[in-house]
Amino acid sequence: MGRFRMMGEDEGAEESIDMSPLIDCVFILLIFFIVTTVFVEETGVEVDKPQAASASQLEKTSILLAITAQGEVVYGGREVGVGGVRGIVKRLTQKEDIPVIIQADKSSSAGLLVRVIDEAKLAGATKVSLASAKAGS
Repeated sequence: MGRFRMMGEDEGAEESIDMSPLIDCVFILLIFFIVTTVFVEETGVEVDKPQAASASQLEKTSILLAITAQGEVVYGGREVGVGGVRGIVKRLTQKEDIPVIIQADKSSSAGLLVRVIDEAKLAGATKVSLASAKAGS
């Protein structure tokens, strides 16, 4: 602004960049990435899964049920029992066919596992799988 100066302009005034639109933009991007992130669903209990040589990776969208060594059936961190499995699976598979994955502890009862599989099938689940650890891991 070399030769011409305005009458009320300060000679020592510096020009600065307004940072508030930039900060707003960063916060909007942060919110966008948080909302669009896929969250991993866990059963809420630690289960010692048996090993299997034929283990394979399944889809991320699934219904995870856990059977503990004490014989508890857990969904989403709370115990639902064998009787609650049918209601949960029926409610979650109404709109689309979601696979059911059962994480059974090594020392859990085989009879309880069969009852949970039956309840899931009676609720309309077409794919019921057992979670296992890969052999050697």
